[in-house]
Amino acid sequence: MPSCSRRRFLGLCSALAATIAGGRALAGPLQAHPRMPLIGSDGRPLGPEDLMVGEAYVFCYPYRATPCFLLRLDRPAPPLTLETESGRRYRWQGGVGPEKTVVAFAAICSHRLTYPTPAVSFIGYRVQPPPALPTATGGVIHCCSENSLYDPARGARVLSGPAPQPLAAVALEDGEEGLMATGVYGGTLYKRFFDTFGFRLDLEYGAGRARQRVSGGCPVVTLAQYSRQRMLC
Repeated sequence: MPSCSRRRFLGLCSALAATIAGGRALAGPLQAHPRMPLIGSDGRPLGPEDLMVGEAYVFCYPYRATPCFLLRLDRPAPPLTLETESGRRYRWQGGVGPEKTVVAFAAICSHRLTYPTPAVSFIGYRVQPPPALPTATGGVIHCCSENSLYDPARGARVLSGPAPQPLAAVALEDGEEGLMATGVYGGTLYKRFFDTFGFRLDLEYGAGRARQRVSGGCPVVTLAQYSRQRMLC
């Protein structure tokens, strides 16, 4: 092979390898789960128009005991490249719906795994700055455990506090069947979550039931309906 052709061949191989490596870095980690419709209180599929701007909604996905936040923001949420604690990059899809304002994230803090329970929620969406952080901006997800702040309009990236990575994102689709949850991507923490709270969850849901995948659809309620008490720290 002539030297010029050999150099060109090696250059093409290097470029291809870099492309593949870069594609791998941005491809995930996406965990595919069964497509599930989001269901309103009237039993019908939920659409973006059914959500109130500024209200925090909760549904469980992909497991029966893993709550997620569903939000309709007051501004579009563009796609964004983010990074997990381990340094793996992934592409957040951004908002869905006609205005690209509907987003969903796992409601499990990436720091101490704080999550909303039926009794109380120490994590939630704050339209106004959290009382404990008066200099912070509003429109954030705030965890009271250690004052971690996440920006839902930017893939739930960390704004401040000890949280080591963004909240895991729920992949959404918006179509004729309404809003659908189709998977979870980013830094998912489900194994750690079940290892940490397994005993408590078994008491709440029954032995082994908390780890079951949701089926038939995901009922959506407001955070105020999901948790009897919300800590507005």
